Amino acid sequence: MTYFLLISLASLLVFGAAFIAIASKKNILQWLPDYIRHRLSHSSQPVDKKHILFCFVDHYEPQWGKDIPLQQERDRVDRWMTDYPKAADKFKDSDGHPPKHSFFYPEEEYRFEHLEKIADLCQRGYGEIEIHLHHDNDTSDNLRQTLTGFTELLHKEHGAFVRNEQTQQLMYSFIHGNWTLNNCHPNGEWCGVNDELIVLKETGCFADFTFPSAPSNTQPATANRIYYAKDNPGQPNSHNTGRAVTAGGKPWGDLMLITGPLGLNWKARKKGIFPQIENSDIRASMPPTKDRIDLWAKSNIHVEGQPNWIFIKVHTHGTQEQDMDTLLGRPFEEMCEYLDEKYNDGIEYALHYVSAREMYNIAKAAEADKTGNPNEYRDFIVPAPSYHKRNQA
Repeated sequence: MTYFLLISLASLLVFGAAFIAIASKKNILQWLPDYIRHRLSHSSQPVDKKHILFCFVDHYEPQWGKDIPLQQERDRVDRWMTDYPKAADKFKDSDGHPPKHSFFYPEEEYRFEHLEKIADLCQRGYGEIEIHLHHDNDTSDNLRQTLTGFTELLHKEHGAFVRNEQTQQLMYSFIHGNWTLNNCHPNGEWCGVNDELIVLKETGCFADFTFPSAPSNTQPATANRIYYAKDNPGQPNSHNTGRAVTAGGKPWGDLMLITGPLGLNWKARKKGIFPQIENSDIRASMPPTKDRIDLWAKSNIHVEGQPNWIFIKVHTHGTQEQDMDTLLGRPFEEMCEYLDEKYNDGIEYALHYVSAREMYNIAKAAEADKTGNPNEYRDFIVPAPSYHKRNQA
């Protein structure tokens, strides 16, 4: 008996040492404590009917790659124009909406003709346009000009965004290129602006949708939460921690962050032993399988005090050819079929396809202590834009 106990203990120690080594390499240890705390604090929380808020955000980069010819950019966008409506029209949520795609378009890749087409998709109810940005060694003043100029351009030419009645600023949401929000890369690469949260707030940004970024070393310590972050202008990575958005609570700090599911997938193991990181990324090598969808739901991301509204935000890079069959073909349809089958039965679950803007609005409604059907709050704070083609303006 003692012999077998020693063997078991030795095996456990070897496994533990190997897991710690892999966890360190994959930067798991920086978010694992908060992931465990979140799981333990909400694992047995009783709720009534759950409303699943499903949001698909896209780092939408038609110029992705090196020296891409213009025709290849056009082909990428045209495939979305053709194939996404065909796939999305097969499905409806509990409110009658098709799946919605939030196109976070890079400022540095602007082409009128691409945005003209995407705005047409949005006008037809298939999604919304938001802001994406890759920058490096930037300054606060230049970033402010860049964001203000780009939002105004998209509003004037394509009808994106709506103005805040009090400030007259255009209201938008944001995804940071290379995951480096608030200059959070340990080497200071791909940003340069330590007060980025403040600049975003001052230019009309209402929420950030960048994370999770694991296994990147830019992943914050905060996982599976909707929270406010407060900028410390002299320091990078101010969003590493913050305060949870709470039902009946008040805004805090500078910016709301809505994070997507992050965890460990024990059903998909590396070398048959170690769990893979679930980071809500969708691509050909990481298709939206049933076990992943269940993990997203079990991540239980919600506004504290309103556990009936579950927020699932997944992400992709939608213009990369190797992934388009997954995003626009049968894997996407199988994902929607399973969401409808398991999470839209009308008894235990109701499914709501939402844009990034709508997801933020519903989070704010939960903060305002609203209950019931979240469909009533899609436009709670930020109204829906009126997309247009230039010749329709």
